[in-house]
Amino acid sequence: MPLLDIRNVSFIDGSKTILDHVSVSAESHDFISITGPSGSGKSTLLKICSHMISPTEGDVFFKDRNFTDYNPVELRRKISHCFQTPCLWGRTVRENIYFPYWLRGIKPDQERIRNLFSLFRLPLAYMDQSAEKLSGGEKQRIALIRSIVIEPEILLLDEVTSALDEENTQITEQVIQHLHEEGLTVLWVTHSTVQSRKYANKILTVVSGQIHSLEVIK
Repeated sequence: MPLLDIRNVSFIDGSKTILDHVSVSAESHDFISITGPSGSGKSTLLKICSHMISPTEGDVFFKDRNFTDYNPVELRRKISHCFQTPCLWGRTVRENIYFPYWLRGIKPDQERIRNLFSLFRLPLAYMDQSAEKLSGGEKQRIALIRSIVIEPEILLLDEVTSALDEENTQITEQVIQHLHEEGLTVLWVTHSTVQSRKYANKILTVVSGQIHSLEVIK
């Protein structure tokens, strides 16, 4: 049974078909790189996978249950989505990191937070930094920590290293791979051919809203 199963999904925006009868599945512990030209529908596919938008046609299943059978809040606790352009809110980094805990009414796991900051090589002093004053790369890393601080089962990543320099790109890749090795299922949109093949066991290529190929590489 696939962990995530996309069946014959289309998405139409006005007169434009963004996705055209797409079917693909992700098994537990998959690391799938999603590639293809700009405007091919990759980001739209991730939004459908995170239930941010609903398909015009077709169905999406998580653990063999249709998305429509889930409370959206329950589903988003299991499937986390991190965007190319990070969006932080509140005044401080701490408010962003604590937000997933506050949303669930539970106490922040300080050990988990310390561990993630260490993995991303960020000092804990960043917790009291102004969210507005961070660089683009710092915002991206904080947004990633916020996405994974309460362990999801699936992590959707949309060009999340685009604002990072080479060193921090490598750090981020290593963190994601570490979490994947611990059992996290990852779907990662990337334009980098090197990055797409570095850790993935499958490469999904989307062209003009359709699945062009699905390559199993290891």
